[in-house]
Amino acid sequence: MLEAITPLILTYNEALNIERNIKQLTWAKKIVIIDSYSNDKTLKFLQKYPQIQLFQRQFDTHTLQWNYGLEKVESEWVLALDADYIVTDELIAEIQNLSLYSPVNGYFVQFKYCVFGKALHGTLLPPRQVLFRKSQAIYIDDGHTQLLEVKGQSSKLSAYMYHDDRKPLSRWLWAQDRYMVIEAKKLLETPTHELSLGDRIRKQKILAPIIILFYCLIIKGGILDGWHGFYYAFQRVLAEVLLAIHLIEAEKLKHHSDEPTEKSVIYQ
Repeated sequence: MLEAITPLILTYNEALNIERNIKQLTWAKKIVIIDSYSNDKTLKFLQKYPQIQLFQRQFDTHTLQWNYGLEKVESEWVLALDADYIVTDELIAEIQNLSLYSPVNGYFVQFKYCVFGKALHGTLLPPRQVLFRKSQAIYIDDGHTQLLEVKGQSSKLSAYMYHDDRKPLSRWLWAQDRYMVIEAKKLLETPTHELSLGDRIRKQKILAPIIILFYCLIIKGGILDGWHGFYYAFQRVLAEVLLAIHLIEAEKLKHHSDEPTEKSVIYQ
């Protein structure tokens, strides 16, 4: 199965992550990288691997970036990865044993979230469909990120993948702020009855950060991970606070724009 797969990775200033990612993909004949004009050492590192095919495209949306990447893949199967994902040996072995003749067109993979290299007991990250037939898949917009649509049957693999982002907090805040502007727009423009329960709670602004803190520490067992668990919980709370701020800002700006403007009267 591995010989029919091309890993596809998006990068932008991923020097602190990409090496751990690529080292687990040396089995691939080709690795397609779509880079958004990195200006750190990302490109210098990628030059070490002859199987890497590097394409650069100015970033506009995740959806367009991923679909552009799919156009560059020539194999039947795609393994779509963020630069901070690490494919485990167990997952590689499970993928190798899959049948090329299976009716399944896509496979979901579970995550173990890492904080400074330590895997946590739980995460808010849902399983993601990262392995799929190229001919049956396309990315569509979904708030600040993308959603993969795969036609036909899907299944779930048992092995995990690590999410281990080592970029500094300043970069994380920069990205979250951009993401939450888009997420707020999605929540405000989507009719309430079409939102999930979680998104309805997020739209209320006040409850979401409190619920997320409890969920990460208690339900997901973050309290058992020591300071790593609290670090992750505080990150997720901060993300929800940013979203709440952007929701309030967007609502107030819309309110002011809807108010009738005063017209001056000229007396003759």
